[in-house]
Amino acid sequence: MFRGLIVDYAGVLTDPDAGDLYAAIDGLRERGVRTALLSNAAGGGSAKARLSAFFDALVFSGEVGFAKPSAQVYLITAERLGLSADSCVFVDDSRGNVAGAVAAGMAGVHHTSVESTLTELSALFPA
Repeated sequence: MFRGLIVDYAGVLTDPDAGDLYAAIDGLRERGVRTALLSNAAGGGSAKARLSAFFDALVFSGEVGFAKPSAQVYLITAERLGLSADSCVFVDDSRGNVAGAVAAGMAGVHHTSVESTLTELSALFPA
């Protein structure tokens, strides 16, 4: 059973239909799923204030010293959620980053559209 959802920002949460993803993230949090944003950005800047309402943890590669697809950045993110890697699902639009998360022990979802990602998340986090 998965207890954590980790999501990339650029390419996933910047999708034109991302409002539906934000709603799904809110719904999962209401069900007790821990959520994190994992970005290869240098730092959060103003994004931290805007995104902190949706996530239990915000991890930026420039702040932790490891970037996707390094296994270490996924493990740091899971740790910040208080979870093991194998209880987390990672969503990214880069196949290489998804492969890195899977190698670190997570389940991976390759984001190609909001609709397909929501379908996969509903299968991984059944109501």
